[in-house]
Amino acid sequence: MPELPEVETVMRGLEKVLLGRRIVAVRLARADLRLPFPKKFAKRLEGRRVESFERRAKYILAHLDNGEILLFHLGMSGRFTILNGDRRALDLELGGFYEESAAAGNGEGRHDHVVFMIEGGWRIVYTDPRRFGVMDLVEEKDIAEHPLLAGIGAEPFGNLFSAAYLAHNFRRKKAPLKAALLDQSLIAGLGNIYVCEALHRAGLSPRRKAGSLVKAKGYDRRLDDLVRHIRAVLSEAIEAGGSTLRDHARPDGELGIFQHRFAVYDREGKPCPKAGCGGTIRRIVQSGRSTFYCPRCQK
Repeated sequence: MPELPEVETVMRGLEKVLLGRRIVAVRLARADLRLPFPKKFAKRLEGRRVESFERRAKYILAHLDNGEILLFHLGMSGRFTILNGDRRALDLELGGFYEESAAAGNGEGRHDHVVFMIEGGWRIVYTDPRRFGVMDLVEEKDIAEHPLLAGIGAEPFGNLFSAAYLAHNFRRKKAPLKAALLDQSLIAGLGNIYVCEALHRAGLSPRRKAGSLVKAKGYDRRLDDLVRHIRAVLSEAIEAGGSTLRDHARPDGELGIFQHRFAVYDREGKPCPKAGCGGTIRRIVQSGRSTFYCPRCQK
């Protein structure tokens, strides 16, 4: 599943082509992805200009000039290919299950489900082998109550996200710290890779109870460090174009490179990179997901 930096990277790539331009036409190869397309989806998009973009958790929201929002979620295998004429210009991929072929990504492949024709000769092809993605059209006034967005927690870069916010939500929480951080109703868009990396930087064990960081009065000051490290890790990953574990591509067509900076993720059995630690990275499974951490310096 894509995490916040990869979604942000794809959004910025779409923004370069779509922002300020009109959607000339939309071609659908099927009636649904994970969910059915809304009624008259293609017709409602024709002639609309994209005025702005925003990301909410792992969703991309394109604001249109008629007061509607085009909402995307790319699931596990979604990919946008941006073409100018017949030339592939950009690949924006968020999965690991995309299989390259001569036809894929040009609108004619068997997994090319949606083609957006954009003024200026651009085409944006949505490819999704597993069809876990979602596209919807929503009135701006209704977006906060949309079933896919309602109940999503604080954005890591927003003003609400703070040590005090975590302390309030962690109080008396017996769940492991890592599981609490992955709770999307608490923090929007934060995923497995970047939680592992932030916890290592903060020196906190993913196994400890989240509530152990909250005191009768106040909270453990390492929560301040954790908030700072979460933001730093995410910012660095966005700057690097995300992490390429299989073949996620940046908006400029290059691969994301943040995986080269991993301190713990996918480094089982390797020495901890913290100066003077001397520990060895361990892998455990929590809630069905791999967790990587250093048991010596993360307490």
